[in-house]
Amino acid sequence: QVQLVESGGGLVQAGGSLRLSCTASGSIFSIDDMGWYRQVPGKQRELVATITRGGFKNYVDSVKGRFTISRDNAKNTVTLQMNNLKAEDTAVYYCNANLRLTFGSGRSDYWGQGTQVTVSS
Repeated sequence: QVQLVESGGGLVQAGGSLRLSCTASGSIFSIDDMGWYRQVPGKQRELVATITRGGFKNYVDSVKGRFTISRDNAKNTVTLQMNNLKAEDTAVYYCNANLRLTFGSGRSDYWGQGTQVTVSS
């Protein structure tokens, strides 16, 4: 049906950078919002950044000025550039897309499998 494949996670020292990418594939008619969320053990999943199909961006306060979200509609890809990483950014990062299927009648949320980001201090 729909697959969201993530890449770019890993281990980095504090102050370093990582770039996460997520590509959606399948019988997709259109994609509305795309975004990145993160989760640490024992805590709720947290919104990190979202971007609408028109390019409007939203960030959680803790990453403003450090992270940049972008998308390539032709490739159904959303990217999160993470600079000046901090230890508190350590989490599993999940890609999200709100989309319509080619033969569907409404919009639904889909999630990637998650990619680990670990920032050492």
